[in-house]
Amino acid sequence: MKELVILSGKGGTGKTSLTAAFASIAKNILLCDTDVDAADLHLLMNPEINKTHDFIGGNEAVIDPDKCTQCGLCMELCRFNAVKDTFEIDLFNCEGCGVCYDLCPEKAIAFPRTVCGQWFISDTRFGPMVHARLGIAQENSGKLVSQVRQAAQKMAKTKNRDLIITDGPPGIGCPVIASIGQATALLLICEPTVSGLHDLKRVIELARHFKIPAMTCINKYDLNPKQTGTIKAFCEKTKIPVMGEIPFDPAFTKALVQGKTILEYDKESTTSRIVKEIWDKIYASSEMKSSLNHLFN
Repeated sequence: MKELVILSGKGGTGKTSLTAAFASIAKNILLCDTDVDAADLHLLMNPEINKTHDFIGGNEAVIDPDKCTQCGLCMELCRFNAVKDTFEIDLFNCEGCGVCYDLCPEKAIAFPRTVCGQWFISDTRFGPMVHARLGIAQENSGKLVSQVRQAAQKMAKTKNRDLIITDGPPGIGCPVIASIGQATALLLICEPTVSGLHDLKRVIELARHFKIPAMTCINKYDLNPKQTGTIKAFCEKTKIPVMGEIPFDPAFTKALVQGKTILEYDKESTTSRIVKEIWDKIYASSEMKSSLNHLFN
């Protein structure tokens, strides 16, 4: 079983559209969406949810008014101004650090675990999918990502799926780090802008730190051919293979509006052909070729 994680240095570069497009080409796969803070792969996959699990991701303080003597120590200790003048906890400000719970002299503060979101096991037209939704203003997204990936890997083994295609979160933070551990390879989506190159460099540094093979793909390359050339030159210098260049195509948006992948919307278009060629190059790459020969049309 292998896992291809699709990343970018920022949101909106086309990760989800390409993940869905690749899913429509490959066979015997399992889909995984680890962008739990702003999940959107389900908008294209239209999954039928089979199982829903609560994500227990943290704690929140609760003051017992019968035990509280209103000494004010919790108010003094809290660095997030979460203790109101009425000696109640403002749950929007509470960061769950536990200092009030640990140091309250009257033991008047409880610290229960809280439900921070849900994760799901679903079926889609391209195969099973594991995805999640983090609650509004909730944290521990990295922990939820790890839980989703563990469930995806376990399910892939149970169902004898040979490849997990993971739609990763943007950036280089905790959710991204949780998304790439033990991945087979990364595909980094980049746009031809100065900030796009900057973001690409950061994700490449992250991949090299964790010793995970990385490839890249330039989306909307024709909007700035000069910057596309700069990105390709950088990738050549740093030995990051460029799998292909996708033109700006309004068909992507039209396909999204209809809840389709670009190949479902118009499989004979030039853009669809390019996406297929990129997938073929990924398949032929040294990182992915060994055990995936039977997965493609």
